[in-house]
Amino acid sequence: MTSVLFDVPGPRARRRNTILAVVTIAVVIAIVAFLVWRLTLTNQFSAAKWSVFTYSAVWASIGEMLLNTLRAFALAAVLSLALGFILAIGRLSDHKWVRVPVTVITELFRAIPVLVLMMILYYGLPTLGVKVDPYWAVVLALMAYNGSVLAEALRAGIESLPRGQSEAGYAIGLRKSGVMMLILLPQAVRAMLPVIVAQLVVVMKDTALGFIITYQELLYYAKLLSSQPGRPILQSALVIGGIYIVMCLILSGIAKWLEIRTRRSPKDAVLLAEAEALMHEGTNTELIAAQKGAGKFDSTSTG
Repeated sequence: MTSVLFDVPGPRARRRNTILAVVTIAVVIAIVAFLVWRLTLTNQFSAAKWSVFTYSAVWASIGEMLLNTLRAFALAAVLSLALGFILAIGRLSDHKWVRVPVTVITELFRAIPVLVLMMILYYGLPTLGVKVDPYWAVVLALMAYNGSVLAEALRAGIESLPRGQSEAGYAIGLRKSGVMMLILLPQAVRAMLPVIVAQLVVVMKDTALGFIITYQELLYYAKLLSSQPGRPILQSALVIGGIYIVMCLILSGIAKWLEIRTRRSPKDAVLLAEAEALMHEGTNTELIAAQKGAGKFDSTSTG
């Protein structure tokens, strides 16, 4: 028996898959057990190592650092999306004097690591007499790098659309700007939504690089906690890492919700309504025909 996508495994294949699954589970359990054993052996579960998290002031500071992280992420995400749209449209311009400089800027920002951009903004510009706050150094560096990456994703999404989409727009009298804004960009964003959200997750995680330029966010505070008595380095990393995991899961959940919502196209709703109307009309037609067959609507009847 075969399926459209693959052959149904036979007895040997099922036995081999079962063995591989059991071995994989055993390996994972062994790794987890080894880690727990090492943590126990080095007294990482002792109360002294976790005592720093029993103070309300510590959690208040963690909340403040979390807000700083979200502030940097929110503004950097919005600016990255805006820059991505601008660069993507510029790279698709028919004018060479627009397309070439935009291409150079995009490739330049993509090639420079985010941390290098932050250090240039925070440590390099003051040598030229321009002082940049750590917050803006983080936001601008994230905007430049992730905006250029999003620009390439959007450009690829637009160019992957059938040529007939733009030709149909030109045929009804739209200019190129109208075709881009009303036809191509909405479809490209819808198609590239998983890539866009994945890049926004990268923006959120890269805010942690701000601690190197003294921006007070979650990782900066984790480093500060690890220097407290007892040296709770691993404990701080686990707590702060767990917060990052929760934030990324929330962002992924929002992305999944948006993806489900965008699947419900207004066009599909219109077609469904038309189909229901046709079905209703067809039912009425069949009823009238049945009544005619029974003689209720016989034109020769004298009543």
